[in-house]
Amino acid sequence: MILSLPTLIGCMAILLWSCLALFTAATGIIPPFELAAITFAISGAAGLALAAIRSELGALKQPPAVWALGIFGLFGYHALYFSALRLAPPAEAGLIAYLWPLLIVLFSALLPGERLQLKHIGGALLGLAGVIVLIGGAKLAKGEGFAFEAKYLPGYLLAFACAFVWSGYSVLSRRFKNVPTMAVTGFCIVTALLSLLCHALFEATVWPQNLSQTLAMGALGLGPVGLAFFVWDYGVKNGDIRFLGVASYGAPVLSTLILVLTGFTPASWSLGLACALIVGGALVATR
Repeated sequence: MILSLPTLIGCMAILLWSCLALFTAATGIIPPFELAAITFAISGAAGLALAAIRSELGALKQPPAVWALGIFGLFGYHALYFSALRLAPPAEAGLIAYLWPLLIVLFSALLPGERLQLKHIGGALLGLAGVIVLIGGAKLAKGEGFAFEAKYLPGYLLAFACAFVWSGYSVLSRRFKNVPTMAVTGFCIVTALLSLLCHALFEATVWPQNLSQTLAMGALGLGPVGLAFFVWDYGVKNGDIRFLGVASYGAPVLSTLILVLTGFTPASWSLGLACALIVGGALVATR
């Protein structure tokens, strides 16, 4: 199967998101909502500058339903994810949150003109198995194991809501194909403002300690928390949304591989097996 150009553009988001862990680690101990406020402000400012250069500022004039969906997706996902990590162990919460690629594949069947096949479900399940192996292997290496305890139920529910929000945003975006991708600029700006409000309410401000942390924040705002949302918007609106859902499972594996190559984490057998499962899932989905 030859992937279309919009699908390949959507895949750029997955590559950018695979750098999220590296850049986030390089920013030090900046609180999550503060980091979200700064990086979304950077992406919003960059989007405004590009829109002005291309005379596309009119793209920000959208109906309330479009604004609601964009804010629901970008801010809703991050707010729920950060909250889940506060109320449940990160590994378990992260695994639940990463149900969103599978949900994208399943929800795509509700779109006009889309047809869900067993190969798409099989590919998504193989990808999910790869993420389970990746996270489970890391915990086993530390002498730990998965333990979904009742006391963490609120965090687990928030993590599932997080997966539901991002998959819902991605699939529903396809119903607004006429909305230009430049409108994402407005969503980034509002997300930055709402994140700043949450930071003021729940966190203490921590400024970057050196130039490298400042540069890492800039890279986050231009890449994984910037360009990634624009190319993802274009991809899910115009490309093969089912393939993008399956391929999204590659982000955590690529992220771990990058951390290994940069010395932030050691290599492991689970990384190799997870790669095999996720590549296999992508091959099954595009068979």
